Amino acid sequence: MESSRILTIEWDMMDKSRFFSLNLINSFFLRATLYPFTVIKTRLQIQKHRDVYRGTYDAFKKILHYEGFYGLYKGFWINTIQIVSGVGYIITYEKVRHLLTEYANIEDGRLKGLIGGGCGSLVGQTIITPFDVVSQHMMMLGQKSTSGVKSTETTNLLSVDFNQKYRRSVAAFIIKELYRKDGLKGFYCGYFASLYTYVPGSALWWMFYPLYSEWLASLLPVATSHLLIRCIAGPMGGISVCFITNPLDIVRARIQVQRMDSFLGTSILLWKEEGLGIFTKGVSARLVQSSIFSFLVVLGYETLKRWSVHDQYKDQIQCLKPGTCCVGTTRKLHHQRQYFQ
Repeated sequence: MESSRILTIEWDMMDKSRFFSLNLINSFFLRATLYPFTVIKTRLQIQKHRDVYRGTYDAFKKILHYEGFYGLYKGFWINTIQIVSGVGYIITYEKVRHLLTEYANIEDGRLKGLIGGGCGSLVGQTIITPFDVVSQHMMMLGQKSTSGVKSTETTNLLSVDFNQKYRRSVAAFIIKELYRKDGLKGFYCGYFASLYTYVPGSALWWMFYPLYSEWLASLLPVATSHLLIRCIAGPMGGISVCFITNPLDIVRARIQVQRMDSFLGTSILLWKEEGLGIFTKGVSARLVQSSIFSFLVVLGYETLKRWSVHDQYKDQIQCLKPGTCCVGTTRKLHHQRQYFQ
């Protein structure tokens, strides 16, 4: 086989143990870097109108002022379990794509990505939702208004005594309270809302990503690196998904934090409270987070795949050279992209 023939690093070409080890490390540092935007986004989504924060920058300043640096990382260690759900996502994604090729004779990469991405998102959300619920309750603790008074009416419904408890015991207290109030069902509050948000988000990203890649490729010089094109197309796809799914994400956050029962009822209430503001509420934090995360994930994922490929294929991989294309490789990225959230 000629070296120029391998344009896509397929799943069976990689050392899985090496790939997952490197991927876990990479995912952890990406999440640690961008986690403050998750906290800010969640608080902006939960507040009514602009009662506490006027925007992303204002929230950042007030959290630092009233709660210190730790305030930007509340719930971080619980939230990092999403790294494990990412493993479940990618395994499901790859297996579904393989089955569609082998048993359904589907060769269209976009269709396989669409179906595989949806199945992977379903598995990922099933794993992560309980941890997401706990971490979001932690994110809201200690929130203060402009007057310095705690805003607890709608953000601390579990009555966590945050001031007097050791930080390491807060998560345990929230878990006990959720179980006491609702049993195991309490840990899956907002599960279907999460599916309504993330499964369509995944499908839309698979649609936007190749479209933007092809559009950019048609505008830029032929010699432009396809890795560069992908690193631009990924964030563009993420930004598009952020605007479209933002109302769904706000509904999900409200259900999980404020323990609302109905997706439709929460949607109606939000519309009454915010009107067209549901399309922009918290979106600035999501855009910054998604853009940076998308860029770093695309760049890092391609590098990790090349580092993880079996030795016999290393001399045959040419996909990062100008003039070649391996757009299909980045169809495996969405397991990392919880920051459509």
